[in-house]
Amino acid sequence: MKNLFVGNMSFQTTEADLRALFEPFGQITRVHIATDRETGRARGFAFVEMPNDAEAAKAIAGLDGKEVGGRNLKVNEARPKTASSGPRGGGGGGGYDRDRGSERGGERGRGGKQGGRFSNEDYRDSARQPREPRW
Repeated sequence: MKNLFVGNMSFQTTEADLRALFEPFGQITRVHIATDRETGRARGFAFVEMPNDAEAAKAIAGLDGKEVGGRNLKVNEARPKTASSGPRGGGGGGGYDRDRGSERGGERGRGGKQGGRFSNEDYRDSARQPREPRW
C-alpha cells in the first residue's frame, strides 16, 4: 500500500479529476484533497492511496511533472507526518530541555527565534523599557 502526495494542483481540481487521472495506472483505495479549515477551499495538494506498490511507482513515473489545469503536478511518495508538526510551527518541537538547561529547537534563521518563540539572547545587555503605569 502506497500513499502518494500530489502537489502543485489547481485549486479547482476535484476528487473525480484525480481518480480519472490515476485510474489508468491501477486501483485507487482513497483520494483526499486537503482543504482549508476556515474557508473550505482546496489547499492545492492531495493524497492518493494505491494498494499495489508497482502501480503506484508507475503512477509516479507517469504523472510527475504532467500539466493538469495549467499547472505541473508534483507526484511522489508521501512522507509520514512528523510528531511535532503543527500549524506554521516549522517542525520545531519547542519545550524545555532539562539536560541542556535551555530551549530546544536551536536557531531557525529568523533573528534568534526558537521553536515559535523569541529568544532573550539578543537582548540580555539592553536596558529594559520602563513599564507604563497600570491605573
